[in-house]
Formats: sequence, structure tokens, C-alpha cells
Amino acid sequence: MSDSAQAPSHDGTASGSTVPDDPPATSSMSDSGATAPRFPLPALIVMACTTFIGIVTETAPAGLLPQIARGLRVSDGSAGQLVSAYAVGAVLGAIPAVMLTRGARRKPLLCVGLLGFFLANTATALAPDLLVALLVRFVAGAFSGLLWGMLAGYAMRITAPERAGRALAIAMAGIPIALAAGTPLGTWLGTTLGWRWAFAGSSLFTAVVLVSALILVPDAPGQHAHTRIPLVKVLRIPGLATILAVVFVWLLAHNLLYTYIAPYLQQEHLDLKPDLALVIFGVAAIAGVWITGILVDRMLRRLTLASVGLFILAGVILLAAEQSTPLAILAILLWGLAFGGSATQLQSAAGAATGEHADAAISMVTTAFNLAIFTAGAVGAVIVDGVGAKALPAVMTVLAVSALIAVGLGRRAAFRPGR
Repeated sequence: MSDSAQAPSHDGTASGSTVPDDPPATSSMSDSGATAPRFPLPALIVMACTTFIGIVTETAPAGLLPQIARGLRVSDGSAGQLVSAYAVGAVLGAIPAVMLTRGARRKPLLCVGLLGFFLANTATALAPDLLVALLVRFVAGAFSGLLWGMLAGYAMRITAPERAGRALAIAMAGIPIALAAGTPLGTWLGTTLGWRWAFAGSSLFTAVVLVSALILVPDAPGQHAHTRIPLVKVLRIPGLATILAVVFVWLLAHNLLYTYIAPYLQQEHLDLKPDLALVIFGVAAIAGVWITGILVDRMLRRLTLASVGLFILAGVILLAAEQSTPLAILAILLWGLAFGGSATQLQSAAGAATGEHADAAISMVTTAFNLAIFTAGAVGAVIVDGVGAKALPAVMTVLAVSALIAVGLGRRAAFRPGR
């Protein structure tokens, strides 16, 4: 969202009237007669590649734990801490990094983040022992927090306000593409050539994206000093707390099943391998991103309600599957379709609610996202080891219902009709 999309009021809250669900088409000419800025598709594709790198870097160890464990001479559980170290870095780094760089120009910041990923993945590929790898992964997570906190605002800032949601959908498209293709490709590469080559391959791709960013991505200013407000005041902006609650609950519902999909499929005796299930989910999620890109600028509220509702339907079908593989596949398709556009919808809502304070707000969204991952890992372990993985769809559905209620109650400030 551009800085002029919503002017802040004197107390720091975003002002602006409600936009109808179907606003009239905007003219391609401004009042001064100048042509509206072109849609920056090449720059947004570079940003999509950046989100792709972020997800692949985060999830790479998960598919290569046995190989990493053997290579570093540690247990599988110890090797699994590479995922935790990354998440901790993202949780602890997102808000401070974004708050400290609010005034920095966006393009140099993007390039610094990509350079950080390049160095971190290269260092991971060369790590001599687990301690070095953990430290490097923590740093990589901090760079991830920085990039996730500023990319959404950057994508919207270089795009005309009436197409900001579509721009954000393209920039976030790297997430489902990474889940559907990037992570499996990295796993294959690491299994075939050795786990270090998976990280080296990520470094090589990051170098290409960094050069592309230098050439294709336009610069944008940071937030002006006189408009910056303390983090506590950003959190008090009407609607943001509701959005963060929806982020946490919805992401928790998703990650409970996503993290423990293997034991769920096994305990339900479904003839479906986890890797195939995740590919099905990823492909459907790409379709969800595409639909979100078309509709998010005109009907954010209705789109979010429909997405969470479809997510609930997927949970109900999983509850009814009971060893029916076709029903499980249908549920996974609906799950991916419903959840694919969630990042765009939730970040668009945060940007619309907070105006020029969007970067700080979205850094909180990033933190809530990673906290949900942490919580899902812990709560899911208790459920799987206690009552069994069969209970996961029920918990997922109940959480999603609470998210749907929160979206419904957030009509005034959090999930307003229109853009």
C-alpha cells in the first residue's frame, strides 16, 4: 500500500472510510493528467522468488534430517533443531529488524536480506558441526524476519493502490510454489547429491535473484521520521489485534495438521503418501493464490470469510473420511485452495487497517505466524502422542470456527468490505 493510500490520524491510527465491495473502476489517469504507474510485474516476480527462497530455506532441513544427522554425526532430533533455530531467529528478529529499518529505503534493504540468505545458506552448506549450523540458521531466521516484515509493504508501495492486493498476491505466490515444488526439489537434490548441495543450490538461486533485484526492482522510500509511532501504538490501531488473533488461530489450525500429516495418514490407514499429499496441497494452494489475486482488491472481507469457511469444510470432510482416500484427497484439495491465499488476505487486512504503519504491523503478523508454528509443534505432539493423530481434524475445525467468528466480528476495522 502506498504511503498516500491511508493518511494517519493525529493519534497514529489509520483513517479512511469504508470501501464498497465492488467499487467503480478507477481511471488510468490521475487528476493531473499523468498516466498511472505501470503494474510492476517483473519486480513482483523477483519478490515472489524471494518468498520462495524464504520458505525453501526454512523447510529444507525437514526433508533431509537423516542425511544431516549422519553428516554432522548427531541424532535426528538434534538435527531437527535446525528448523527450530530458524524459527527462533524469525520470531526474535522480525519486529526489531523492521522497527530499526523503518526509515531505510526499501531496495537496499531487500538486497541486504537476499545477501543474508545467500551467506547463511552457503555457511550452512559448509558448516563443520551442529553448533555452527545452529548459529547460522538462527541468523538466517533473523534475515527471514526482516524480509517477511517489509516485503508486503514494499510490494504494495510500488503499485497503484487499487491494485495493491493483486501485487501482494503475486509477491506471496512464492510460498505455495515453494511448498509444492521447491521443498520436494531440495529434498531430491539433497538425497541424490548430499544434503550440503541442497543449501548450496539455494545459495546459487539466491545469487540470481539478488542480481535480478538490483536490475528489475524499483526503489521506494521508507517511512518518514515524523510519521513513525512506537510499536505499542501500532498495536493499538483499531483492528490490528483482531487480525493478529486470526493469524495465530488460523495458522495454528493449519500447522497442526500440516506438521503431523504423516502420522495422520498412517493412523487413518489412508492409501496416500505424505509427500504426495503435500504436493496436492501445494498445487491447490497455488490456485488459491490466483483466486485471491483476482478478488482481494474488491472483496477482502468476503474472500477471507469464504476462505476460512472452506477451510472448515475441509476439516469436516477429513473427520468424515474414515479410511476413504478419495474423501481425504478432496479435503486436502479444499484445504490447499482455502489456505493458499491466506498470507495475502491477512497481510492485506493488516496493511489496510494500519496504513503507512503497515511494515511494523506486518512484522507482528510474521511473529504471530512463527509463534503459531511453534505452538502447533508442541500442541500437535501432545495430541498425537495422547489421543492420536485422528483428533487433529477436529481440533483444526474448532480453531478455524473461532477464526471465522473473529473475521465476522471484525467488520468495522479489521476485515472491512472492499480494499
